[in-house]
Amino acid sequence: MSFNKKDLISIKDLSASDINYFIETANEFKKISLKDIKKVPTLRGKTVVNIFYEPSTRTRSSFEIAQKRMSADSLSISVSQSSVTKGESLKDTILNLEAMKPDAFVLRHSESGAAHFVSKWTKSSVINAGDGINEHPTQCLLDIMTVMEEKKEIKSLKVAIIGDIYHSRVARSDIYGFSKLGANVYLYAPHSLLPRLIDIKNVKIAKNMKEALKDADVVIMLRIQKERASYYFIPSIEEYRNFFQLTPELLSMASKRVTVLHPGPVNRDIEIAGSIINSGKTSIFKQVENGVAVRMACLYILMSYQKKNN
Repeated sequence: MSFNKKDLISIKDLSASDINYFIETANEFKKISLKDIKKVPTLRGKTVVNIFYEPSTRTRSSFEIAQKRMSADSLSISVSQSSVTKGESLKDTILNLEAMKPDAFVLRHSESGAAHFVSKWTKSSVINAGDGINEHPTQCLLDIMTVMEEKKEIKSLKVAIIGDIYHSRVARSDIYGFSKLGANVYLYAPHSLLPRLIDIKNVKIAKNMKEALKDADVVIMLRIQKERASYYFIPSIEEYRNFFQLTPELLSMASKRVTVLHPGPVNRDIEIAGSIINSGKTSIFKQVENGVAVRMACLYILMSYQKKNN
């Protein structure tokens, strides 16, 4: 199987077969991270530029590690020390970097749709590392990979997504991704933090935490996003904690073999009780581990498309 696009912008653009292809490829690349010498020459001679207009630890680091493990030459642009501070537009930044002949851009930007627009300005591959409140496709793929490792397949699983859904690009990608693979997705959030229109066949809005969590196979807890003014959408953090925090008691309503995910960074004892994390009942660190393999797979698949079509 092959992937017939130069960019990875949105999970909406992927078929169920495409998603499975990315996961299968990531499983092969994960083996590299388990070796003593974590390096292969797969992307030797290729150049990848990482441009992050927003702070990031996990996504940026895992992309950089993925590039190094595949022997690509990588350049990470610190926006705070670039010409952006002098007023240079996103388009001009990309066009100037494009003149240096990179093979791929990894872009994180605060504006929804930024990665889509950049893909129209460059012949290089573009990977969306998170655009505003729109999507975060590689996070969705690593979430699916993590669940598949524990559940084998996604079809018919009950997946509960709880928290700040309105501002979460992870939630949007996960809703598209898990529902495409046949999961039954339940959403629960304060009414002020729910998207206005959700019209996907196997996605439901839960009335309360009990309905969302009862017999859930997968629970995805989301962060309150202070940087996107989430605090103005709820009465107080204390009230949010009282009604929307995942506690050990609430978690006991889920399946005995429940998988608990969180995209990070975690606000302990706000969206999820610290005791749940301390007890090892989450797959948060497995998500981080799988993030490197997924990003290696994404780079490999998009570069393979370029090779075929140049």
